[in-house]
Amino acid sequence: MAEHDTAVERPTRAAATVVVVRDGPVGIEVLLLRRAERGDHNSGAWVFPGGLVDAADRAALPFCRGVEAADADARLGVTAHALDYWVAAVRECFEEAGLLFARDREGRALAPDAARDARLPSWRGPLQRGEQALAALCHEEGLTLAVDELVYFSHWVTPVGRPKRFDTRFFIARAPQGQTAAHDDGELVEQLWLSPTAALTRTEPLKLLTPTQKTLEAIARFDSVDALLAWARAPREVPLIQPQIGTGRDGTRPVTPDEPAFAELRRIDPGCLGFASYDINPGVAVRLSAHVIRVTAHNGSVMTGPGTNCYLVGGGPRNEWAAIDPGPAEPQHVEAILAAAPGPIRWIFATHTHLDHSPACALLHSRTGATVHGRIADHPEWQDASFAPGRRLAGGERFELDAGVTLTAIHTPGHASNHLCYRLDEEKTLFTGDHVMQLSTVVINPPDGDMAAYLASLRALCDEDLEWLAPGHGFLMARPRAAFEKIIAHRLQREAKVLAAIRELASTDEAVLLSRVYDDVPERMHPMALRSLRAHLGKLRSEGRA
Repeated sequence: MAEHDTAVERPTRAAATVVVVRDGPVGIEVLLLRRAERGDHNSGAWVFPGGLVDAADRAALPFCRGVEAADADARLGVTAHALDYWVAAVRECFEEAGLLFARDREGRALAPDAARDARLPSWRGPLQRGEQALAALCHEEGLTLAVDELVYFSHWVTPVGRPKRFDTRFFIARAPQGQTAAHDDGELVEQLWLSPTAALTRTEPLKLLTPTQKTLEAIARFDSVDALLAWARAPREVPLIQPQIGTGRDGTRPVTPDEPAFAELRRIDPGCLGFASYDINPGVAVRLSAHVIRVTAHNGSVMTGPGTNCYLVGGGPRNEWAAIDPGPAEPQHVEAILAAAPGPIRWIFATHTHLDHSPACALLHSRTGATVHGRIADHPEWQDASFAPGRRLAGGERFELDAGVTLTAIHTPGHASNHLCYRLDEEKTLFTGDHVMQLSTVVINPPDGDMAAYLASLRALCDEDLEWLAPGHGFLMARPRAAFEKIIAHRLQREAKVLAAIRELASTDEAVLLSRVYDDVPERMHPMALRSLRAHLGKLRSEGRA
């Protein structure tokens, strides 16, 4: 793996954005403004009103109503001056869109007034040029700022390594009644009121920066402004969103925490240099750490995701390596594994013997002489009949592959009776095979699959000291315990749905029960879901609950 320079981490500048919304004929509409062409990557982008927090904004704090300074600090998780962000959002929205969140001396919302309408717009240019401050506007026009109309929504920080970095707080606000948006025709040259879905799916796509796109996607879940604001005002954690930079089929772009590759990119490219891929590319070796390399087979499908991962583990002083899950018996894939190994492969480990994980063990053994390790399944259906381990594992075995590289086998039945996970002790990384997959739950297929055993295995892993999961399909996953607990909760929710359907239907056949219990799963996946349904029924029957 080539060495990469460390990116310079430039300081961030405080900024605020306000997403102005209103109820339209078919749901929520959002105000979007198009930036003028200035020769940078923001040129021509459709954005929400917003900009930098100005030093002069603090002078307007005495005119704020509805949000106390201490409450603002607590909401944003800062020690002081959080209310500056609210003031900046109000000011920027007025400068750029002509909408002013303010009240008159009697505390009433600004009503349409010819004199005021003539005066207020004249403030926009001087405010934008820094010739006047918002505090002066409030004083001379007898206004207070309705900061309570702005609800804290999200927190974005520009990736490390970018030449300009911003620490931006996003707010949501209902459009002020009786006011008409009017872009400044300088920095912003066009405006649209659109539903989030329309903004995201136009035939002629709008240029949307990542925070804008993700915000629109989040708002699209709500059918009214009332519902959106109720959710935003409710107690909730607002996580910091700092994208990574990755490269792939869509070129170099920001990758957000909701994307599968995010945690892996943060680990292998902490400087955000953009050399790591947000796609899994079969046959391409990816160095995940000093001791782990991933090579993915060319067997991507609805069941295997991007393909089956083989992990090479080793790299100590002797430079000897182990291969975990060589995958399907494809000569092309075996050649890619051999080419990726920096040194001789001395060990082969199988997590289980389903046909996408173990058949290449024999091919790799014939090329390297490495001993094959694993277990034989209790039931032959859907298993790799060619699998012949040179050493059968029970679970608990420890292998010192090299100095500082120790692999421990853990028996984790459930997906398969012979399923094993392997823990790289020094890196607290668990190679999960199909016990945990990214983006989907695994199929539990009786008789070899056992739902009760699967849940018990997951609960046991919750007690392991782990920092990373390396799944058989997908990218590295952070926060292992949270992943285990999420799967357990999902399976128990499905189990409750099975019980409820049994009680309601009393006596029925599998097809009816399947359609009721898996009504949230595409019908094309029902044959796979049927296997897991049978596993749930088997568990409930063994427990005397059905």
